[in-house]
Amino acid sequence: MKMSYNRESDVLLIQVSEEKIDYAEEMGPIIIHFTKEGKPVLLEVLDASEVISEATKIGMKTKAPTPVELPT
Repeated sequence: MKMSYNRESDVLLIQVSEEKIDYAEEMGPIIIHFTKEGKPVLLEVLDASEVISEATKIGMKTKAPTPVELPT
């Protein structure tokens, strides 16, 4: 897995595979790029500083060990 952050555009890229990208789907502030078989290859987190800040706030307030869905 490779991660990079562009401060100018506030985009966090998380590459989870080296496979060829076939299509992408936008899910709120995240764009997920997939292979032809539907495997995730790359995640783009738009407005990353805001998304991570919000996730941190929610995570710190939550006492349950279950994942919390972020607002989109």
